[in-house]
Amino acid sequence: MAADTDLQLQHQVIYSIYVRAHTPEGTFRAVIPDLDRIAALGVDFIWFLPIHPIGVEKKKGSLGCPYANRDYRTVNPEYGSMEDFQALVDAIHARGMKVMIDVVYNHTSPDALLYESHPEFYYRDAEGKPGNRVGDWGDVIDLDYSVPELWDYQIETLRMWAGIVDGFRCDVASLLPLDFWKRARAAVQEVHPGFVWLAETTHRAFQAENRARGIPTAHDAELYAAFDIEYEYDIRDSFDRFLLGNAPLSHYLDDLALQEAVYPENYNKLRFLENHDQPRIASRIPEESDIANYTAMLYFLKGTTLLYAGQEFMDNRTPSLFEREPIHRGTGHDLSALIKRLGEIKREVLRPEDVFFGKADDDYDIAILRRVNAEATTFGVFSLCSLKNPVPVEAPDGTYVNLIDKSPVKVKDGVLLCERKPIIFRVSAKAMQAKDQKQEAVPENPMLQLLRPFQGEGFKPESFFPESFKPENFMPEGFKLPQSFQLPQSFQPDQLAAAWQSFLPKKKE
Repeated sequence: MAADTDLQLQHQVIYSIYVRAHTPEGTFRAVIPDLDRIAALGVDFIWFLPIHPIGVEKKKGSLGCPYANRDYRTVNPEYGSMEDFQALVDAIHARGMKVMIDVVYNHTSPDALLYESHPEFYYRDAEGKPGNRVGDWGDVIDLDYSVPELWDYQIETLRMWAGIVDGFRCDVASLLPLDFWKRARAAVQEVHPGFVWLAETTHRAFQAENRARGIPTAHDAELYAAFDIEYEYDIRDSFDRFLLGNAPLSHYLDDLALQEAVYPENYNKLRFLENHDQPRIASRIPEESDIANYTAMLYFLKGTTLLYAGQEFMDNRTPSLFEREPIHRGTGHDLSALIKRLGEIKREVLRPEDVFFGKADDDYDIAILRRVNAEATTFGVFSLCSLKNPVPVEAPDGTYVNLIDKSPVKVKDGVLLCERKPIIFRVSAKAMQAKDQKQEAVPENPMLQLLRPFQGEGFKPESFFPESFKPENFMPEGFKLPQSFQLPQSFQPDQLAAAWQSFLPKKKE
């Protein structure tokens, strides 16, 4: 992470708007009436997908892709004029929010003004023709950053826009030289101190494939030298495999823990359930109670939160980048109140210096998360399939307050009953310390001691006892096992499991 990055960015929320799709009019000024609603969600930044003119040559669809940029230094006339955009920026600033625009510096449209004036700025294929190295982006041609004059032109353009907006989201930032981004950051800082830089870093497989083909592609860890926030595409595959049922939840949580281990202490990842390149989460997860849990987990994770316009309404249709398809607000769903409350928790309770821990109940798809700092531990329990099940939590026994809806949360014998809705509660460091000291002094109950030698991947003694289980009903008070005691080798734990089967909640199919 850049040395001058503001750590408070981890508490902030970015709301992504595609102007063409945000309203039926598809213009800058048509967004303004919606700003009060967006601000009420707790949004800090509004990020606009590319606002520049779109190329016509080799365009996709009837209107073309906004990532096929024809002119870096003006705006798409379909959206309005520069004066219209400035009016929108002023209206956003008046509501206490900031503005981020998309910077697409790897490529332009084939009919870009820059190609007409500076063809020497462009990559050439083996036949000497302009093209792109990725191959399947047929509506764009790549720029060539081995040309020093291109750096000057691009940085001058960034400085121009930095006089208007507050941040850049940099498209496929991994494909540009790191030194370019570092120089650009320093130059923009002179114009606009505190400017925010978001890198669209790439999936691990994309990075590996590019490097194998001789295409320089920066690692996420390297890009933190120039950027404040990076995409979480380095672990996105684990999340997608979980959504598709091809991997357990624990794999994704393990990757989150890996990020905690390998990145700088103050790293910041952009956390999202969907974006303009990904399917709508409601197209994958149709139940509102499930999405409520996913959304709460999203806000609980370390990093800046991204919302894609329409997500709050559970819109399940991903707008085409190449046509005019306004977002669908009349879905019968509205997560705005939940989103607002989660934003308050993110700002008021969670801290950038928190250390993240995560475990999963893979049988029920329940995430059991912790964020720990010197003053408190904040717990998050999220049932991603809205299933009811008791789960172990490393919190002292007692009754706490669910910070989301103020309902009571009861922990007994180290177990919390997850009742489908998302849970976030906080325990002071003093209470956690007292619990740890008590655990050191109290031995394990005898019934669990009997079964502990049989513990393995397929058998956990604790899982066979309901919340109502009382060991004193089976063992005299003060009973202790002799050190030499062993159950016979013929003993089968399933014999005991069967006795308790009627007490256990039904597992998901």
